[in-house]
Amino acid sequence: MSEAAKAPEDLVRQAHEAFRRGDAARAFGLLAEAEAVFPRDLSIKLQKAMIRRAMGDLSGALAALDEALDIDPYDYVSLLSKAGLVEQISGERAAAAIYKNALKIAPADDKIPAAFRRPTERARDLVARTTERLDEYLREKTAEASSDVSEAARRRFDEAIGVLTGKRKVYVQEPLLLHYPQLPAIPFYDRSHFPWLEELEAATDVIREEMLVAMEKAGDAFAPYIAYPKGAPVNQWEELNHSRRWSSFFLWKDGVRQDGACELCPRTADLLNRLPMARQNGFAPTAMFSALEAHTHIPPHTGSTNARLLCHLPLVLPGPARFRVGNETRDWKMGQAWVFDDTIEHEAWNDADELRVILIIDVWNPYLEPAERELITTLLQARNEFFATN
Repeated sequence: MSEAAKAPEDLVRQAHEAFRRGDAARAFGLLAEAEAVFPRDLSIKLQKAMIRRAMGDLSGALAALDEALDIDPYDYVSLLSKAGLVEQISGERAAAAIYKNALKIAPADDKIPAAFRRPTERARDLVARTTERLDEYLREKTAEASSDVSEAARRRFDEAIGVLTGKRKVYVQEPLLLHYPQLPAIPFYDRSHFPWLEELEAATDVIREEMLVAMEKAGDAFAPYIAYPKGAPVNQWEELNHSRRWSSFFLWKDGVRQDGACELCPRTADLLNRLPMARQNGFAPTAMFSALEAHTHIPPHTGSTNARLLCHLPLVLPGPARFRVGNETRDWKMGQAWVFDDTIEHEAWNDADELRVILIIDVWNPYLEPAERELITTLLQARNEFFATN
């Protein structure tokens, strides 16, 4: 029997023994043979990562762990080991989020392998320490700006810091980044908050015309909206990950104007400049054309923060298309825009036989005071600064 025909655990054991004898070439040769026969075996990837790390090849070890996580994104040992490597390469703050995710899937204490009990305790200490330091840092960075808001806003803001750092729990909405306290959980907002909607709706034909030109001249720029990297847990996004069934064309992205796209859509760009979009350097606005192929479903999900809302304007509706926010489901109708809170679970269906396209833009939550908008922007920028340094 050839060595590659043996069980993977035999080859992993032989590779480990070869490395202990100082024969790294033999160890990697055995692992390569094992991978050729058992390409999806987790133990092979973990052994490869261990040897690479022991040799000081941290980037190679990290790549091997990403291969392991591509096989099983919820493998605790792989994720905890990755966090340790990221900490070694980039520092505690860079690793904190990975440690936090690992602890979420950690087995019960009595089920954790003996070799990983101490690293688990260290991970808990590091996450708690980073959370406390982040809380202190954010309060220090926003202390001066917070003096300009009302007492009610001050209470909301203090609670927001606790939520952002993980020291407090979100009970109503489900944002991915920042929950801003005491804002109403309204699925679809009343139009009276947004008097500019009439101007936007009146421009539907102009916007659609420019969108069609952009689609013709820059079709490749309509890229998959969901694009998780290899090794990341895709969860409900497996079918749409890197798929053009849901694609987007950005006019603004994370607060940055996309000049090439705006040149293709000049009248739309001028209109966007006149609208009160949420403007936060590094975060918002985002304005994009969102295209959904025929008979495609966007699964339930939530957005980043309830401090801003999303506005939808239909541009191409070839047939029935539905949208649910919370317990309320609506049909898109041409010439009618709406504004909703995307931190409430929502999903979409294109039930038609052809492509559906809408315009999506960010707007501020109307219940925020003007000074609070600046305060929130400062808060999120401070958070980015914190994780950019060690």
